[in-house]
Amino acid sequence: MVNAKTIHQENLTDRLIDIRQELHRYPEVSSKEFQTTERLKAWLTEAGYSILPLEVETGLVAEIRGDLPGPTIAYRTDIDALPIQEQTGLPYASMIDGVSHACGHDFHMTIALGAAFTLAEKKEELRGTVRFIFQAAEETTQGARQLIEAGLFEDGQIQAIFGVHNQPGIPAGKVGVTDHHLMGAVDTIKIKVTGKSGHGAIPQHTVDSVVAGSAIVMGLQSAVSRNIDPFEPVVITIGSFQSGTTHNVIAGSAELFGTVRSFNPNVRAQLPQLIERIATDIAKGYGAEAVLDFIPQVPAIDNDQAMTQIVRESVEEVFGNDAVVKPEPTLGGEDFSLYQQYVPGCFFWVGTGDDDKGVNKQWHDPAFLVNDEIIPDAVTTVVRTLEKALEHFRLNKEEK
Repeated sequence: MVNAKTIHQENLTDRLIDIRQELHRYPEVSSKEFQTTERLKAWLTEAGYSILPLEVETGLVAEIRGDLPGPTIAYRTDIDALPIQEQTGLPYASMIDGVSHACGHDFHMTIALGAAFTLAEKKEELRGTVRFIFQAAEETTQGARQLIEAGLFEDGQIQAIFGVHNQPGIPAGKVGVTDHHLMGAVDTIKIKVTGKSGHGAIPQHTVDSVVAGSAIVMGLQSAVSRNIDPFEPVVITIGSFQSGTTHNVIAGSAELFGTVRSFNPNVRAQLPQLIERIATDIAKGYGAEAVLDFIPQVPAIDNDQAMTQIVRESVEEVFGNDAVVKPEPTLGGEDFSLYQQYVPGCFFWVGTGDDDKGVNKQWHDPAFLVNDEIIPDAVTTVVRTLEKALEHFRLNKEEK
């Protein structure tokens, strides 16, 4: 039987798919999401949201206050695209050369907008306030930090925060939820190796920074296996090794540029000293010097148990009792974790995988696709999660 509610849901889904396709056509890279921000502001303002006066160049925080008193809950989505040439062949493929939503942030924005539109229509019965964070520059791990520095948590109102990411590695209809680590801590290392240059045929009068740097690269790999508990995941990857100017001159300096990933904060705290010791000692053995610049980026996603239980209940209500699956954690990073340093939260993965639809490419692949059929249930799950969280904190306050 077709009723008014069914018609409304179908109309909302059609509108959301149109919105996603528009966002997909006009992607913008990190910290350049100017038109994306304006589109979001227009849609949210039209729906009755207030835009908070935070001083950020791109991205925004939109707020809706329910007619009934209650706590404040936040939901965060990312809005930036990647510098990747799209290779999907979609009729609504990126119109911006060399830029595409190859991580599905257009999908994430659409889910957030769907939840925002739905809550706006339920304003009279909404017990509390919801803030939707449309965050820029997730791919560069700068966006969350910018919002925090702009005062996102300064009024002390936000009680908890939630977020969703698509996961083509999980079948459509399943949702990955964990009350522990989901994504890893991310840190950057730069190592400057200084030796002494000279003629390639007379090495005895030089200190070869390429040889010393290569030994450091290899030494860092054994550092993990011989200095860290094997049950604690850690990855040290040197992605860039720059040295030398020509084939017959021994390079006097080298620069190593890499990434460090981990889960355990106690292990993470040990890594700067460990990496520095290995780099400096190995360099010294070759007669060179090494200087480490360890640049902290973001901690690991570590979900709060109570907030995770709220998500589980919401997923089961919407997707079904057997929909929740245990996700396989990844050492890929997410700056959502910076928000979890201030308030409890839960970040979870909505499965989109479907081989028949070609939704099987992982994030950052030029042929990456999302699954629009998941949008309605994902929206409803987010709405239920936010409503349950408001109720959770309201009841806790009353009990006190």
